[in-house]
Amino acid sequence: QVQLVESGGGLVQAGGSLRLSCVASGRTFSTDAMGWFRQAPGKEREFVAAISWSGERTYYGDSVKGRFTISRDNAKNTVYLQMTSLKSEDTAIYYCAARSPSRRSVYSTGSYDYWGQGTQVTVSS
Repeated sequence: QVQLVESGGGLVQAGGSLRLSCVASGRTFSTDAMGWFRQAPGKEREFVAAISWSGERTYYGDSVKGRFTISRDNAKNTVYLQMTSLKSEDTAIYYCAARSPSRRSVYSTGSYDYWGQGTQVTVSS
């Protein structure tokens, strides 16, 4: 099993920045890609960003490209999501996810085996 714990969410004004962290524990060697997803009230969970185990490959949803940056520190078992130029439409619960080694798409929620409890991000306009 792998446990994921997110932190760093909060209330921020539009145009501001936040950095989310996700710390993994347990059988972390059994995972490769890590991702961030978000879910706003009444909406489906949406892909935000993902990163390969080595960090060489990163992927972003269209709505966050150029504003968000995903990174990871494997020595600390931590994945980060740096969010800048935040907009009110970024308001959501943000979830960290880990995928067991596979060829499943990093863009799909169904590809991930482990999920964190989520952290709330609220952007005020």
